[in-house]
Amino acid sequence: MYDVRESWTDERLDDFRGEVNRRFDKVDSELGRVNDRLDGLHRAMLQIGGGIVVALIGLIATQL
Repeated sequence: MYDVRESWTDERLDDFRGEVNRRFDKVDSELGRVNDRLDGLHRAMLQIGGGIVVALIGLIATQL
């Protein structure tokens, strides 16, 4: 971790900026993976919900 300093050199600020950018890139990639998983979950929920609706319509149609 970085020490608290009263003044920073340009080189040190560049190092700090590079480290911050690297960490944000890692977070961005992890969020991309989470979004992909949520998309898959959403798709599965729609398919299951659609199947239940079709099954209920079929059940109602056979009882008429």
